[in-house]
Amino acid sequence: MKVKKDYLLRNVAGSNIVVPVGEGSLDFSGVITLNEVGAFLWENLKEDTDLDSLVKTLCSEYDVDEATAKADVTEFLNKLKGADLLED
Repeated sequence: MKVKKDYLLRNVAGSNIVVPVGEGSLDFSGVITLNEVGAFLWENLKEDTDLDSLVKTLCSEYDVDEATAKADVTEFLNKLKGADLLED
């Protein structure tokens, strides 16, 4: 899975904002702001990856145990899926 090409992450005035471009701007009518960890995961979702890889990457970057990381990454991915921002 990875983020759709029609969405970019931009830092605007210190906030990480998901910005629709191209076809994405026609389908997306909201604003998504990501915290530091969300932005980190988003950057890792630019390339095709899976849940286990994201969990391992998150654990290596932040001081978090695997169970917490897996729960947090799963919740994040579900939100992105719900907003139709991921492709398989």
